[in-house]
Amino acid sequence: MSRFYSDTVKNISPYVPGEQPKDRRFIKLNTNENPYPASPAVIEAIRSVTALEARLYPDPEAAALRRTLADHYGLAMNQVFVGNGSDEVLAMVYPAFFNRTDTIAFPDITYSFYPVYAALYEIPGMVLPLAKDFTIDFSAYPDNLKGVVLANPNAPTGIAVTAAKIEALLQQRPDTLLIVDEAYIDFGGESVVSLVPHYDNLLVVQTMSKARSLAGLRVGMAFGAPELIKGLESIRDSINSYTLDVVAQRAAKAAYEDVAYFEKTRQAIMTTRDQTVAALVGLGLQVCPSSANFVFCTLSGVAGAEVQQYLREGGVLVRRFAMERIKDWLRITIGLDAEMDEVIRLLRLFTQQQGK
Repeated sequence: MSRFYSDTVKNISPYVPGEQPKDRRFIKLNTNENPYPASPAVIEAIRSVTALEARLYPDPEAAALRRTLADHYGLAMNQVFVGNGSDEVLAMVYPAFFNRTDTIAFPDITYSFYPVYAALYEIPGMVLPLAKDFTIDFSAYPDNLKGVVLANPNAPTGIAVTAAKIEALLQQRPDTLLIVDEAYIDFGGESVVSLVPHYDNLLVVQTMSKARSLAGLRVGMAFGAPELIKGLESIRDSINSYTLDVVAQRAAKAAYEDVAYFEKTRQAIMTTRDQTVAALVGLGLQVCPSSANFVFCTLSGVAGAEVQQYLREGGVLVRRFAMERIKDWLRITIGLDAEMDEVIRLLRLFTQQQGK
């Protein structure tokens, strides 16, 4: 341990990203990447960047991209914020809106970056358990919370909360800021971006990594009341005003403009997901109802680590989380049809060996 480490570095437990293998070829279903390439329009946009544009700093306001996003969702530009991936946007949310004397809450089973940010910024985080079926009981959340962070659909379960329930929460808790992380919303959930003009206690965070195949370019955004966006801009401009480079801005704009490609690929993923769920259930696995581009499943009586290792030896990477409640569950990203067929083939062999 370095003698120069701060107390923060000494005490924090950082987020652990999914494995990015370099030693061999795998069917990679462990990081929820889109199995389809980015839109051809995105590639054209990337190629259009000139040497002069590469030499100059990008537009710090990302005006062209924000205008496209505002038009797409029927919002004003001052209700739109963009950043270097939704993780960076979320990292700015915490210091923008919460003090060390505030309390924010999030479920015990959710995106594991939420408690990391709380620890990093020394903001008290209240962890509230999901129900036995992995659904959220908002009545268990105290009334005096400054903020609630909600992944919808949730990760790693894939279970979604309806827009009506979220709006009811906004109405019941006007003094609580509700941060809705819609990273997987395009695969079957109900977005609440349309509620942004009506509630000043709502901030919706999205990403272009999943449904628009831009994980490699790192583009995230937030939608909220103008005062909330100003708060995010204050944090951004205290760290790095040029969060999105010129390539990412232009590519992201093109990705949102190619609606036909977006619809085609997301529908294909949802179809493959539903077929995969049916096959997994047919093999005797328990599967959570998913509105995301992944499924969360378990094989009763078998250790999750054993199933994960079997799949890895067969050339397939999936994600498993070590926390006690879900250590025997696997999160499997939806890939191409042929890739999911291979997953089912391997799991069928495994269950036969287990005598199930």
